[in-house]
Amino acid sequence: MLNKEKVKLGIAPIAWTNDDLPDLGSENTFEQCVSEMALAGFTGSEVGNKYPKDVDTLKKALELRGIEICNAWFSTFLISKPFEETEVPFREHVKFLADMGAKVAGISEQSYSTQGIEDQPVFEGRHEMDDREWELLCEGLNRLGKISKEEYGVHLTFHHHMGTVVQSADEVERMMAGTNPEYVSLLFDSGHFAYCQEDPVAMVKTYAKRIRHVHLKDIRPEVVEKVRQERMSFLEGVRAGAFTIPGDGCIDFDSIFQVLENVSYEGYMVVEAEQDPAKANPLAYAIRARKFIAEKTGL
Repeated sequence: MLNKEKVKLGIAPIAWTNDDLPDLGSENTFEQCVSEMALAGFTGSEVGNKYPKDVDTLKKALELRGIEICNAWFSTFLISKPFEETEVPFREHVKFLADMGAKVAGISEQSYSTQGIEDQPVFEGRHEMDDREWELLCEGLNRLGKISKEEYGVHLTFHHHMGTVVQSADEVERMMAGTNPEYVSLLFDSGHFAYCQEDPVAMVKTYAKRIRHVHLKDIRPEVVEKVRQERMSFLEGVRAGAFTIPGDGCIDFDSIFQVLENVSYEGYMVVEAEQDPAKANPLAYAIRARKFIAEKTGL
């Protein structure tokens, strides 16, 4: 069983309101979202666009519900823009996380990303980096990670993601090999590995000791295959239900939890399953996810 003193459970607001597809959950408020997170038994949350930007306001709302911020997405453009254009907003972002008490910052390289393009097939047309771009990425991540850790006390975790320049096992390996473990860790996302036909169990075994944040996400393989066959975009796949909560798809979470237990994982595990809340009631699915995790891990 995972250690209750060292492992915390969170859930992402993307199940209630989708930042990339604003019509999904547009009717759901911030207050409803965080209240239902607490009702389902979670103590951590990532940050959505409807969340108050003021630290004191956000803290008050979360403290009422026994919730804390554990991470927030940040987009980097290290291979396509001057470093300073990423550094300045990154500092603001990490300061906000530090002020909220978060220990990690999850970042994704968004240069040439296709994940937000509605008519771009997610399995086609992805940018592949050349050696110079790899150098820019890894050097930039090391610099950001050093700033984040040494100046703000927040660890940088890199989020591999469908449609981005770091998606596959080989790309994750090159990124990990090219960065300093002191400053760059992995945000392990079970769903994104499975979506691109990598084995999430093999991936968690390979990088277990460098994982500082975990996204628990399952996939519906029949929907992912439909996305491939019908040349659908990443966002169209979300609408179609490609993602779901752990235990509702095909991923072997028993093995993933066992690997994390074996290395004495410390940090947050966050349920992140973007679906259409009109089809997948966020509270109902949050309760199901919480029950599944409790049964499998004792948390």
